[in-house]
Amino acid sequence: MRKLWTYSVSFWFWIEMFGSSIILFPIAVAIWIITMPFDHRRYYLHQFSCSWSNIAFWLNPLWRLKVSGKEKLDKKGTYVIVSNHQSGADILVLFTLRLHFKWVAKRSLFFVPFLGWNMAMNRYIALRRGKKSSMYKMMERSKRDLLKGNSMMIFPEGTRSKDGKLQPFKSGAFHLALETHLPILPIVITGTAEAIRKGGLLISRQHNLRVQILDPIPYEEFRGMEPKELAEVVYTKIETELAVLSEIVM
Repeated sequence: MRKLWTYSVSFWFWIEMFGSSIILFPIAVAIWIITMPFDHRRYYLHQFSCSWSNIAFWLNPLWRLKVSGKEKLDKKGTYVIVSNHQSGADILVLFTLRLHFKWVAKRSLFFVPFLGWNMAMNRYIALRRGKKSSMYKMMERSKRDLLKGNSMMIFPEGTRSKDGKLQPFKSGAFHLALETHLPILPIVITGTAEAIRKGGLLISRQHNLRVQILDPIPYEEFRGMEPKELAEVVYTKIETELAVLSEIVM
């Protein structure tokens, strides 16, 4: 009986995800065409993408999301945003913050019907893992976008965690913060590892998801640090908060 429930819930989740995408994608195309002449940052299209994510949560009542720390955000500010990465649900969760940012995401995601096409229209940044040339292009484009006032959303672990535990951080995001003199915004996510397991399609039953926005770290606090040293500092902040939140969610 429990397996039947899990399969039914999972079937509904993926049906509503792709069903709503089919309905919402033409609206995204219309916004893209109408705003293209004056909205070079794709602000309005990104905000619609955030609403798209909120609709997905509304259609999936089994996931209860709590976001804390929004008062710490400057909606007009520009950040290098870094978050732990537990599952594909993290993308939906982070969209609900309604911050203006560009994703750095693996290239294959941009070919997913509707969702990936919307990512391309938003001018999110594609990365081919393991290719130095792709990494170089990603870093250069990210720097340009940051200097234009677009925050960057990066998972410094590089890929989803298999067990929900924090993996070592790569230094790319911290190079960007040091080169652009922009603040780092650490974010901690819990609960999504159990909501959708890595490499699987099954959705858990009723589950609590939580997002904690930590204090932004201004450039003055890490000026002169090496990227790897800065990565370790931010890693410790996220690891500490993750341990606290995991106990709360459980």
